[in-house]
Amino acid sequence: MQRREFLKAAAVAGVAAAATSNLLGQAQTETAPSSSEMQYRILGRTGVKVSAIGLGGYHIGVQSDPAESVRMVRTAIDRGITFMDNSWDYNDGASESRMGDALKDGYRNKVFLMTKIDGRSAQSFNTQLEQSLARLKVDTIDLMQFHELIRMEDPDRIFAAGGALEAALAARQAGKIRYIGFTGHKDPAIHLRTFEIAQQHKFHFDTVQMPINVLDAHFRSFNAQVIPVARAQGTAVLAMKTLCAGILLRNTTVSAIEALHYALSQPLSVVITGMDTMQIMEQAFTAMRTFKPLTESETASLLARTRDAALSGQFEPFKTTARFDGSARNPDWLG
Repeated sequence: MQRREFLKAAAVAGVAAAATSNLLGQAQTETAPSSSEMQYRILGRTGVKVSAIGLGGYHIGVQSDPAESVRMVRTAIDRGITFMDNSWDYNDGASESRMGDALKDGYRNKVFLMTKIDGRSAQSFNTQLEQSLARLKVDTIDLMQFHELIRMEDPDRIFAAGGALEAALAARQAGKIRYIGFTGHKDPAIHLRTFEIAQQHKFHFDTVQMPINVLDAHFRSFNAQVIPVARAQGTAVLAMKTLCAGILLRNTTVSAIEALHYALSQPLSVVITGMDTMQIMEQAFTAMRTFKPLTESETASLLARTRDAALSGQFEPFKTTARFDGSARNPDWLG
């Protein structure tokens, strides 16, 4: 299938999906019987129910006190968050190790555990996966995602003979991982190409992670370009950089709660947000507790207020600079 035909077909399918399911969709969202503070959504074609808010793994490794990190993870789980985000490279492995400590004593059975692997070759993938399993202190990771696809050639390397996908499929067969996805923050064109390459190899991604925020709508928009393709394929969308590590709030007229409500109103499964203090965690729960899907007029108002700040991309530096490109600084991670 040619690229133009692929994008056209995906767009048509996305429109059809939107016509049968409004922003969130009845089949994607349901209220949890066990937590009054959390809502739960279906993770695409997997059918797994997960919390609409996910706990960002990077920030638990930033906390200076490891014991406080463990307490925060367990508090989040006790209050209803089930989706746990992490990555092999976060804080030199400290994020995974601390999460592994937090998931002891029965907490592992209460969560959907995700981590990300940087390796593009089968060998580097396997090495990193074994390290992640050891740090997280688990035998199985629910979702593994190919991390930081920020170069056009990244999907080619993953799908090549001897590439990371071969190792991921073997790991899934062995029961070390259950589902497979990919992430990226640089350009929606790279995400679209990854879907296209996967389709050529007759492979279906279970999840895709991308920036979703009130600025993204105006500049290299993952929301506008990638979500329709993901939805057409039944691939669950995971939002990140909803607050841009706080950068988004510096020069816009939108509050953190409004930014979280905007992301939660999009047709996605999980909004992953960093929580490095109990105060920030409370902010996320407040956003969830007060959440109602934004109306079209409310969405238009938010986007109008953020348009000028968004147009240059300066407040989404993960798209316009190498500041957030860990693998660019550490090319050996890729293998």
